[in-house]
Amino acid sequence: MKPPVTVNAAPWVSATRDVTLVVPVQGTSPSSGEQQLSSSMASELRSLLQGERLRLLVCFLGVFICYFYYGILQESITRAKYGQGEKQETFKYATTLVFIQCIINAMFAKLLIHFFEKSKVDRTKSWLYACCSMSYLGAMVSSNSALQYVNYPTQVLGKSCKPIPVMLLGVTILRKKYPLAKYLCVLLIVTGVALFMYKPKQGKIGIEDQMFGLGEILLLVSLTLDGLTGVCQDHMRAHYQTASNQMMFNINVWSILFLGSGVVFTGEIWDFMSFADRYPYILYNIALFGLTSALGQSFIFMTVVYFGPLTCSIITTTRKFFTILGSVIIFANPISSMQWVGTILVFVGLGLDSRYGKGEKKS
Repeated sequence: MKPPVTVNAAPWVSATRDVTLVVPVQGTSPSSGEQQLSSSMASELRSLLQGERLRLLVCFLGVFICYFYYGILQESITRAKYGQGEKQETFKYATTLVFIQCIINAMFAKLLIHFFEKSKVDRTKSWLYACCSMSYLGAMVSSNSALQYVNYPTQVLGKSCKPIPVMLLGVTILRKKYPLAKYLCVLLIVTGVALFMYKPKQGKIGIEDQMFGLGEILLLVSLTLDGLTGVCQDHMRAHYQTASNQMMFNINVWSILFLGSGVVFTGEIWDFMSFADRYPYILYNIALFGLTSALGQSFIFMTVVYFGPLTCSIITTTRKFFTILGSVIIFANPISSMQWVGTILVFVGLGLDSRYGKGEKKS
């Protein structure tokens, strides 16, 4: 009688032990794992958003501070009087100044690559860098030439509407899609900057000021080339993951080749060297001018790589607004009601863009 009882009891005890040991583990482990996974994803998302906001703030402040001092140095170099009495001279070597600026930019970018991006391999095509450099230089030359022909309101609109061709060419060529809020925010910012900087001319306006002539054509060419530059940079960022310092270095190297050929062919470089020999103290301002340009460009290319050319164009466009606004506050310059309207529009556009203008999509 005893053996059957022992044999029947052992399987029943082992079965209950199997159930009690396995079932609690299967019932509790998934919920705890899901909680840990969701909490880790939430913390990573929060840290990522905080890092993006901090990076955008650093880019904006870097562009603003560097180019604020850059503008002061540029004015002191190009508008100062050199010499005394009847022998006073003015600086007339703008192309050579840009050429030196590109050299310093390239050297600065090379140092950054050496110390921070030495292990990264740049696979971006050389023809993309060449095209981007040509469009950038063409836009700069066309814009400077257009300002000799167009009236002041057209000049202001041309300088303030750079985000528009970037967005239009991004939509038409790269087939990108932006939310409606992005279009409205850019329109508000552009309108605000134009109203703030607009100063009506005194006196009568001639017929030549109302015609669509060479100045307007050059301005359209400049805006189109600005848009093409943004498209090239966006293409490099999307397809080749081009680093900011690599982009800065290669574009400036191609600009050195193009500008170097120009200043040597025209003989401007030799006239500049003679001018610098007569007034050697100008070399110090030019060195600082190039350094601020290099730092500013590094922040600009960093903005292009991490946030895209549209965000970069918005930052560079509003930089002028904040510079003038700071001048009004510091030096107590009068500000008109139209300029206050422009101030409100720019701040409203920036606030709405930071809140509702995100979420750029690609089709």
